[in-house]
Order: sequence, then C-alpha cells, then structure tokens
Amino acid sequence: MSDVAPDPMDQLHPGLVHHIVNTLGWPGLRSLQEEAIAPLTNGADAVLIAPTAGGKTEAAFFPLLSRMAQEKWDGTSVLYVCPLKALLNNLHPRLETYTSWLGRTAALWHGDVTHLRRKRILRERPDVLLTTPESLEAMLVSANVEHQAFFSGLRAIVVDEVHAFAGDDRGWHLLAVLERLERVAGRPVQRVGLSATVGNPDELLSWLQGAKTGQREAQVVAPHLKEKQQELPPPGDIQLDYVGSLANASTVIAALHRGEKRLVFCESRKQVEELGAALRAKGITTFLSHASLSVDERRRAEEAFAEARDCVIVSTSTLELGIDVGDLDRVVQIDAPSTVASFLQRLGRTGRRPGSVRNCLFLATDDSGLLSAAALLLLWSRGWVEPVTAPPEPRHIVAQQVLALCLQEHQVGDRLWQEWWGGLGPFGRPAEPIVRHLVGEGYLERDGELLFVGPEAEKRFGYRHFMDLTAVFTAAPEFTVLSGRTEIGTTDPVLLTDEVVGPRRLLLAGRSWQVTYIDWSRRRCFVEPVESGGRARWGGIGLTRTASYELTRAAREVLLGATPPVRLTRRAESTLARMRDENSELVCRNRTVIMRGGHDTNVRWWTWAGYRANATLAATLSGIADPLQRPTDTYVRLREDITPQEWQKATADAADHLSLPAVDPRALTGLKFGVALPPRLAEATLAARLADLGGASAALRETVRFTVK
Repeated sequence: MSDVAPDPMDQLHPGLVHHIVNTLGWPGLRSLQEEAIAPLTNGADAVLIAPTAGGKTEAAFFPLLSRMAQEKWDGTSVLYVCPLKALLNNLHPRLETYTSWLGRTAALWHGDVTHLRRKRILRERPDVLLTTPESLEAMLVSANVEHQAFFSGLRAIVVDEVHAFAGDDRGWHLLAVLERLERVAGRPVQRVGLSATVGNPDELLSWLQGAKTGQREAQVVAPHLKEKQQELPPPGDIQLDYVGSLANASTVIAALHRGEKRLVFCESRKQVEELGAALRAKGITTFLSHASLSVDERRRAEEAFAEARDCVIVSTSTLELGIDVGDLDRVVQIDAPSTVASFLQRLGRTGRRPGSVRNCLFLATDDSGLLSAAALLLLWSRGWVEPVTAPPEPRHIVAQQVLALCLQEHQVGDRLWQEWWGGLGPFGRPAEPIVRHLVGEGYLERDGELLFVGPEAEKRFGYRHFMDLTAVFTAAPEFTVLSGRTEIGTTDPVLLTDEVVGPRRLLLAGRSWQVTYIDWSRRRCFVEPVESGGRARWGGIGLTRTASYELTRAAREVLLGATPPVRLTRRAESTLARMRDENSELVCRNRTVIMRGGHDTNVRWWTWAGYRANATLAATLSGIADPLQRPTDTYVRLREDITPQEWQKATADAADHLSLPAVDPRALTGLKFGVALPPRLAEATLAARLADLGGASAALRETVRFTVK
C-alpha cells in the first residue's frame, strides 16, 4: 500500500493539465489552486482567499472548466462576475485562452460591448460569460433576451473581488439577481467567490450562499491564513513620510525612484488631477485614472503606463483591484486609504517579480493624513483586517428588485413574488410593506392577483427601456466634457456655474481646458486645451465615508505613543512628536475625556470612537449633547453647562438604550430608488447605516475623565 498522497491535478481534465504544464510552463500549482480542486469539482460553494496576484482566477476556473468538459455542460454554463468593466476586459483574453484549450468559448458582456457583438452572443451562446451584476439584470429584463433559454444551462457563478460587492448595496443586488437566476435555470447554481484577505471569511461565504446558507456544502479555501503566514514584507519596505502638502508630495515623487514605474494612490479625484498636473509640470511622464475620466481616456492611460518604463500613474481606487498595469516597481500612497483591506490590495500591486519585495511609500500631506496613516499601519502590523459586512436594511434594493422582477416576468402573482428570492432575508416577508407602498403609489398596478409595472415606475425609471432600473448606484449629475468629438470625462456642474473672472477653465485628465460652449439641455460642455489655470472638483452624494471605530481607536494609541513598525522619516517622527504633545490632554489610556477650556468655550467629549459611533452617541444623549453639532471621528460636542452629575445621570444606562442617528432629509437623494419607499422607511434605512451601536456602547462603558478649565 502506497503512502504517497494523490496528486490534486489528477482530478483536472487531462487536456487542461497538458496545457498547464506545456503551454503555461508551470512546474505545478500553487497551494490555493491545489486546495480548491477537490471542493469545486465536488460542486461545493466556496470562497477562495489569497493576496493580490495569488492565482485565484485559475484556482476557480481550472476545476470548473474540468467539470464543464467531463460532465458535458452545454450552453452558457459559467458566469464570471466582476465589479468593474475594466477588470472584465483585462481578464477576458486569459479566460478565452483557457476555454479554447478544451474547445470551449468565453465572451464579454457589459455596457461597452456593441449591439452586434451582443446579438452574436445570443445566437452562439458562449460556455463562459464575463459580465457585471447590472448587465445580468439588464439581460433578465430585456425584451431582446430570451432569458429562460439563455440561462437554461447555468451551473456555476464565479464572483471576483467578492468582498468589494459584499460591503455595499451592489452586494445585495448581486445576491437578489443570483436567486432569480437560479429560479430561471431551474437548478441550484454553484457559487464561488474570490477575495483578498478579509477579517471574517466564514461569514463572507455564508453571505455569498444567500438563501441557501447552511443548505449546501461550502468551504473557505485560504491556505495562507491556515498556515498563519503574515502578509508583512521584510522591514524597510513600508515607509511613512510627512511632506505637508500635495505640492511637496509631487516634488518627492518626481525626485525619488527615477527610472521606475510608480503607481500613486489618492483618496479623491480632485487630488488625482492636481497631483497629475503638478507632476507633468515637473517633466514627469504621468498618466491618470479615476471614475470621471472617459473609458477611452483611462484605457489609453493604462495601456501607455503598462508599456512605459520611467513613469507615474496617479489613480483613485479604480486601480486597487486586480487590473494588470504591467510590471510595477513601486506604490506610493497619498495620506491613507480608508481601510486596512484597501491597503493590502494596493500593497499587493508590487513585489510580483522574482527577487522583488512588496513596498509602499506613504506621503502625508497634513497632520490628519499622518495620524490616519500611522493608525492604519499599526492595525496592519498586528494582522488585523476589517470584517466585511453587508449594509443593513436594504429596503431601496428590495423596491428595485420587485419592480425589476415585474418587468422581467411582465406580471407576477401577488402571493408568489417572494418565491423568486427563496426566503433571502429582506426580500421575503419584511418586503411586504414595501410592495403595498409600490402598489399604493402607482409604481405597481394590480389586476386581480397579478402585479405588473405601473405608470409611476414608467415615469421614474422607464427612460431607454428601463435602463435606470438596472443601475444600483446613484451617479452625480455630472457634465460630459468633450474636446471636439473626443470625450475626456465628466465634471461637477458647479465648475460651470460658479462666477469666475476671465475664461472658465477645467482640470481634467491632468490637463487644463478652456470651456468654449455649454450645452445645458444635454449636459455637455465643449473645451479646448490651454497651458494652465484649470480647476477640478467633484461633489459627493449620499453618506460620507469616515473612519471606523477601530481606526480611530488606533489613532488614539498612536497619540499615546504607539508607533507602527515601519520606517519613519525624521519629518514624520518630529511631526508625530509634536502632535502627541499638542493632543496630550485629549487622549487617555482606557478612558475617554470630557474637556472644556482654552480659547474654546465648547465642551467636547473625546471618545475616539469613529464618526458612526459618535453620531449614535449624539442621538442617544440628545438631552446633554449640543443639538447643532456635526459629530466627528474623535469627539461629540456637549452642552456648555454640563456638570459631572448631569453626565452621570444621563449616561447611567444609556449603553443599553441606544438611539439611531437623525437623518438629514437631503441625504435621501443619495439613496437610489429611495423615492419608491415610504419616507419613514427611507429614513430608517439611512439611520441604520449611520449607526455604530457596538462602538457607541464601548465608548459609554469606559471610564470618563471630566476636565473643566
């Protein structure tokens, strides 16, 4: 009897193994790819977890492709879903190659795919379809797609960057669409998620299973976590510097690492534009990427960057996910990303060549940026990563899904609509008041026991064959910027309406443009290039993303003396020392601080609990909190006449009776499909999302140091 363990590759199709060895030239598979074979070939749901460039795509695709060949799957049997069209474009040639090895096909379907190409896909169904959840929704509701026939062969769905979906409303939308697809296909569909490192992989897998959680075999495959290998590079790879301004950051980037390819991440489109323009002014070959640049503009930048050598590409989070931009030498981070998970994604863009190591240079442009970066690096050094949690109370997505289902099926039984989601959380009985409201307001019509799309839905969402109903995100009403017939990108309309002295100039794609004509009715403005003087601006919509409880508490630790184990420049060290001295009265180990004094008559409770926890605390302590305040990450403002006795009375049992934050009615405009909800439910949804009950409770249970000056 042999003690030799069977080779996992023996479970793959022989033709596939031949090409892995001879075409790819791989001596073997990575541990993730080996461990994924057994569960996936057995039909289990799974989440595959590995750092960036960890071979997740092949880990999912090779077993599924083997099953496709061995079990003779027919028609479009595998969907490969991504959050970004650019990521799909990047993956398509690779998956097309893999499918061709076994005589199968792969095709691309998203908003930029031509009508002729779509007609061909419908006529000659590919074995693998690469798409987005919004495009799947559009296919289900389209009169041009016989979805029952097209999806009849569906067997498996791969969700790339699944953590990026799970943390926002696109995740709820994706789960709801997957439940509808299973019903259309008439069989259970295997679900495989690909993820970077997250803090709660088991919960992420349960989330991905949706209504079938616990009913089907499921497995997390994460060998690097099982072996407890920290994703920490050798000392010296991570550096934290304080530069004091974006202009100084451009000087440092221009001077350092000449001859290398540098990817610079910024936290806003405005920063990307200003830094890009400053680098170009210094003679640095610079490319830009952010969501308000046209698809062609971004593609040109990414292709040019991939082919160039001594250059910089400046980006928002659009290049955080696994889009290939070639052989990268360095990552530079302006200030700090909002999460440790985001930093891990960015760090993983480097160190892919043999002999190279992962690296990142943080350039803090102000005190807040330095403290945020130090706090994030402190958490990262301990191996902590945020848990991914779905936003609570997605009532607006429920409204959207009910309308989309009625559009898909033309009419649905008023007792049968819940069956389409198989009991998936908010899409079951909790949705009944929403459906009643949709009927009452004319979004749905009722004919006996049948529901169908009503006149109000056609009025609100019926433009261009209900295209607006398939998009879950609310896009800001930006103006398209055109130079001749070439689309450059979009800009905030405020830049076109603000009073200016002299010609009106914009900063877009790292270049200055002079506005020559504004077409207000079609939301377009025409420009011509100029040397300088442009301005950049984009407004936010909906909720502001602010620091979490964990990150804000880590910032308090930094001010109390904790230093992340990375290389700090002398400028960073001296600035941190100054900040610790200036804030010494506001931080205390294991307790919060209430302080009045100095030149400021306000009384502030320094909780260091994060924005959402502080908003919850302000609502809970409305009797002693300043009613005119706007909570911050670090403190809650109290009444100026507060006494220690009043404080003790107000907070005695507050941790057990927390209130949800008040909602500014203007924020409802950021809740897409919120117009289809009763106002009280729309406000309740936002209030639940503004709250951090755990962080608020923790802050209330700490001892308080009450200081009056």
